[in-house]
Amino acid sequence: MTPANGRAALASLRGTVDAPRHVAGEPARIAVPLTDLDRAPGGPRDRQLLLGDGVTVIDRAQGWAFVQAAKDGYCGYVPETALGKAQAPTHRVIAPATHLYPQPKVQAHELCALSFGSLLTVTGTAERFAETPDGFVPLQHLRDISDPLTDPVAVAALFLGTPYLWGGNSRAGIDCSGLVQAALLACGKDCPGDSDLQAQSVGRLLQPDEGLEPGDLIFWIGHVAMVADAGRIIHATGHRMAVVFEDMAAGVARIAAAGQPVLAHRRP
Repeated sequence: MTPANGRAALASLRGTVDAPRHVAGEPARIAVPLTDLDRAPGGPRDRQLLLGDGVTVIDRAQGWAFVQAAKDGYCGYVPETALGKAQAPTHRVIAPATHLYPQPKVQAHELCALSFGSLLTVTGTAERFAETPDGFVPLQHLRDISDPLTDPVAVAALFLGTPYLWGGNSRAGIDCSGLVQAALLACGKDCPGDSDLQAQSVGRLLQPDEGLEPGDLIFWIGHVAMVADAGRIIHATGHRMAVVFEDMAAGVARIAAAGQPVLAHRRP
């Protein structure tokens, strides 16, 4: 979460973090459908960024850019080839997945697939398609970003069956904190990228005598699930390697049996 990498730091850290250079940062956006946000150039994946995600570029070297994501402040490395000119997004993909087309025709050969949460700048419409600088997307798969969704549980359910992927943030693969973040951001609620950060900052901490409601979050060390209804949770779990509904009592007992008691409940 610190926008500094030993070669450069954001100017806001001057006097707090020593660095050879303090820079204003360069606004940019992710210009590919999906890219890893790596801990080091070519290193382990920490998170992922989607088409249209805004970033601040802090440093560039040998084909890699050190960036800070606008949506949650997460820092890491992406290939420079994943970056494009900054644009103000107008719409968010709200279907589990969609396609980008070169023409506003369902018969056209798609350019690529886009995940839920991808951000687009709509410049016009053509029949049943939205026109963007990247191509055409079915209108029914988009929603104006000024009109957020309202039900995080319903958003999470769009990912049912998505394969579990450590650090994943898309319909192609997602992890527990990525699922929670996708659901909350789509509903206009701020949410960091990792479960430990979510456990510290999302909404408010529930007291032991408060009952759980749909949308509440249950935290363990290294894991988070969302309450779906009175008897179930929804989560991306390595146990099932997918996004699933699970009986709440059974899930809590199973994780506790592995030595992981519940740490906290929070209400976004």
